[in-house]
Amino acid sequence: MTGLHLEGNATIDGTAVFDGVSLPVENGRWTCLLGRSGVGKSTIMRLVAGLADHVRFTGRIDVDDGNRLEERVTLMAQQDSLLPWLNTVDNVLLGARLRGQRLDRVRASRLIDQVGLGEHQHKKPHALSGGQRQRVALARTLMEDRPVVLLDEPFSALDARVRAEMQELAAEHLAGRTVLLVTHDPGEAARLGDSIHVMTGTGLISVEPPSSPVIRAYDDPEVLACQGRLLRLLREAS
Repeated sequence: MTGLHLEGNATIDGTAVFDGVSLPVENGRWTCLLGRSGVGKSTIMRLVAGLADHVRFTGRIDVDDGNRLEERVTLMAQQDSLLPWLNTVDNVLLGARLRGQRLDRVRASRLIDQVGLGEHQHKKPHALSGGQRQRVALARTLMEDRPVVLLDEPFSALDARVRAEMQELAAEHLAGRTVLLVTHDPGEAARLGDSIHVMTGTGLISVEPPSSPVIRAYDDPEVLACQGRLLRLLREAS
């Protein structure tokens, strides 16, 4: 496992996306990043994943062990990015197929069951709801089994009950991994964050997480208090 630290400025076509950001992503822990739309959260994700060729980045991304992140990081983007001609199982296995690796259909089927889609394993994306497609994308991300996991609004299309269940499933599967979670949901950050940061136009504001370990009960008083602090910051942030 490994942690990392991003520090610097980013522009797209000459327009500043963020300036003077210093974000630590701790080894083996959940780092949650919140902030208004357009402040640069997803850009940070793509920079870490090495998928931001359109971004001019001035700064550095340091990895704790000094090695490159390639082959050690996986990104679950906001869009599910499922291939429309593949069924659920084959979409979950897409990474292994592209790398020419053995297809572990047993494990893929088990993950699909765990995200609650056992009866939809042979359906193509057009036959699934938005929330179901997002759960397929989550199963595909968990299937990758990488030490560094980037989750960009991974539960946004889910109803409250399923969202809580998928948060718990992700916390179980990603225990000990280095996770960067971008979310607009203060309650989600309060449940999952070992470190929590609110991104503003002038940098990051760090917020003390609840004292209990991840994952936390959604109705825990400390979680509710943290959720309130985060919502207040988000409303006040420029």
